[in-house]
Amino acid sequence: MYIVLLGPPGAGKGTQAERIVRELGVAHLATGDLFREEAAAGTELGLQAKAYMDRGDLVPDTVTIGMLLGRLFAPDLAAGVMLDGFPRTLAQGEALDRALQGRGASICRVLHIAVPDEELLDRLSGRWLCRGCSAVYHERNSPPKVAGRCDNCGSELYQRDDDRRETAIRRLERQRPPEGLLAHYRAQGKLTSVDGARPVEAVGDDLIAALRPCLGQ
Repeated sequence: MYIVLLGPPGAGKGTQAERIVRELGVAHLATGDLFREEAAAGTELGLQAKAYMDRGDLVPDTVTIGMLLGRLFAPDLAAGVMLDGFPRTLAQGEALDRALQGRGASICRVLHIAVPDEELLDRLSGRWLCRGCSAVYHERNSPPKVAGRCDNCGSELYQRDDDRRETAIRRLERQRPPEGLLAHYRAQGKLTSVDGARPVEAVGDDLIAALRPCLGQ
């Protein structure tokens, strides 16, 4: 069984992935984790990926495809795999199709968690940290009682570059699933889009329901 989980940063893929692999008994193959593992092992593709990530660049299709397909058909993944973070481009999706077809297999279902941009930006940005005790605040979800000051120790709050709204906008522009990839799976009749702006449990219920045909249910 091969499943693909797609969604922009902040959509909640990590949370939903945990539930899916637990309930379906499949392995979780996340591209980011694979990049780090291969880099730590010092493989050629891993070191190439690390060089791009260290510069803040996206890892090119050729490197990503080579690394992912080199891991996808390992014996420990034979019971089924949920791909998280791959494919990220249409070229990667087409390469995955070809690789699976060569083994007489195919993707069962592509799950897409869709969330409006404003909601994603609210989730991804607005976090503040205390310089004194490292307490964490969020402008919308858990604001301090006094703006710019920690409730616990009164120290100044600061914001990391990664938590700024302009950084979140750039992340969305670069990392959201492209329409061409979604259209590719839509044309195959394999795409299920779920409203990810709802409560976590409701989103998970819809994702699991979409996967029941893969289990013969």
